[in-house]
Amino acid sequence: MESCLLMLFGGTIEKTNEPKSHISWCMKQKRGVKLEEPNDNLCTVYLTKAKSALNMLTSANEKEEVDWIATTAYYARYFAFYGLLQKCGIKSEIHDCTISLMHFLFVEGKLIEKHFYTELQLAKDLREDMQYYVMNRQEIFSPRTKVRGLKREDFLTPPIVT
Repeated sequence: MESCLLMLFGGTIEKTNEPKSHISWCMKQKRGVKLEEPNDNLCTVYLTKAKSALNMLTSANEKEEVDWIATTAYYARYFAFYGLLQKCGIKSEIHDCTISLMHFLFVEGKLIEKHFYTELQLAKDLREDMQYYVMNRQEIFSPRTKVRGLKREDFLTPPIVT
């Protein structure tokens, strides 16, 4: 937990004012970033949830269920990362705060490659678009969508879950 606390309050978060202020905001929210005891059991539970989402992603892809492809692709990535936070003793019930933690602690800290953050953020954006806006299959992967840098295969590529 000490190394996670150091990451949260130390070097990487101090690099710019914007990340620090966003994380500070997240820490003030009732369901935002909270420090707890590291929990290997919850880590395992969230990794299991990530694997379950991957299983559902495979099924959704076979049935060409675009809404569920977007949803399960996002949650597979989200649960895998959230499991890592649980192992560090960090809780966050606000998805944007959780994703910000990934960037500001793990990407800027050079613990993971930036593309993992980018894929999670884009998967979240697509899931929200699918949930709140009517999009057909062609719109999702067209050059005009905000996820234009991704191909369908990018959403089907599983995150690293061991």
